[in-house]
This record gives sequence, structure tokens and C-alpha cells, in this order.
Amino acid sequence: MTATDRSLELINTAAQAAADKLAHDVIAYDVSDVLSITDAFLLASAPNDRQVRAIVDEIEERLLKELGAKPVRREGDRESRWILLDYVDIVVHVQHSEERVFYALERLWKDCPELELPAEAKATRGKAAEHARLQAAEAEQEQDGEW
Repeated sequence: MTATDRSLELINTAAQAAADKLAHDVIAYDVSDVLSITDAFLLASAPNDRQVRAIVDEIEERLLKELGAKPVRREGDRESRWILLDYVDIVVHVQHSEERVFYALERLWKDCPELELPAEAKATRGKAAEHARLQAAEAEQEQDGEW
């Protein structure tokens, strides 16, 4: 079994929305062979809670406006560290970068086929590591300036 055309349409629209809001490391997996409850997972992350919320809001808005899809469940709003949007056909996980590293969902689903995403979404790969390097360099500069 593979992800349905509808699932792929939802995944691509959600991935593009995440990329447009500067999400990091957007990736999608076809989990239809190992899970009966959904076809695909979309994973994305952001370096702060506000951006996590903005990405989730953009995904919800685009899927509703462009495809008429509403999530049947939204979890994780309170702290905005990991928000899950369940559209039945797909499940979207938007995580704070620290949660993304800690929970390592890619490791859990690495045996599932990766889905092809729009170019802008693919271009987000490695952004979390790049952001972490920039943050470390800025912190080092600040520290050097204090001495």
C-alpha cells in the first residue's frame, strides 16, 4: 500500500506552507505500510515557540483554503514545543528544534519511504544545524566582547 493521491496533495501543500514560514528540515514519510491509521507524516521544526505556532497556523490556513481540509485533532498548543495536526490521511508534526533532536522521529520512521516534496521544502534541509552554528558563533562573539 502507498500513500493516496489525496495524502500526497495534503503533504505537498503543508510542506510548502511550512517552508514559506521558514521551517527547518521539512521531511515527509509514507507510513501507510506500517500504520493503518494514516498514510503519511510530515515533520518540520523551528528554533522558537512563536515560529512553531506560525508554521502550524500557516499549514492549517493553507490546507483549509486550498484543499478544504480541517484537522480532526490539534494537540500541543499550550507550550508550542510540539504541535500535532491530525488530518486522518496525514499527520503533521511541528516541533521546537530541541524537541526534534530529543525525540528524533526520523530515526523511528527511517525505514519508511521518504516522500518527494516541493523544492522550497527540500531547501529547508540542514537549516536547523546552520541556525545552531550561527547561534553558537554569536554567543562566542558576545562572550569575547565581554572580556
